Amino acid sequence: MKVTRIIAAAAVLGVTSAATSFAQSATQTVTFQVDAINQIAVSGSPSLGITTATAGSAPTTVTSSGATWSVTTNQSNAKVMASITTAMPTGLTLSATLAAPSGATSSGAKPLSTTAVDVVTGISKLNAAGLALTYSLDATAAAGVVTSASRVVTYTITGGA
Repeated sequence: MKVTRIIAAAAVLGVTSAATSFAQSATQTVTFQVDAINQIAVSGSPSLGITTATAGSAPTTVTSSGATWSVTTNQSNAKVMASITTAMPTGLTLSATLAAPSGATSSGAKPLSTTAVDVVTGISKLNAAGLALTYSLDATAAAGVVTSASRVVTYTITGGA
């Protein structure tokens, strides 16, 4: 009659069945990772038109305003490069200037061509929005009259390490 004795002992000690239960726990392994993130975006609708010149000088350079760019990277020493898919007509130069986020360096106004050029370097582990993006258009007399045309500017961010 072992069962009777255990119940009787529990009753004498005033122990309830809830107090005799044991704590239980479980474990689980959680695996995680963060991939390299390098994102860039541009906004605005820049439009440039050269309409004047001083006699004896090249046509007046025009500059856009209001365009912006944003960046997110979780790598060190990332950079942004810019290029256009089709060369500019003879006598015209399209340049881009991107303001640098904190800790990075802007390359200043860089003429754009079908070969990518560095426009911002040294971008490290940050996110920044609404950074200034300015375009300028230069023309020589050799450009002649150019009817409305456009170029697609491609910005590429590459991660460091």
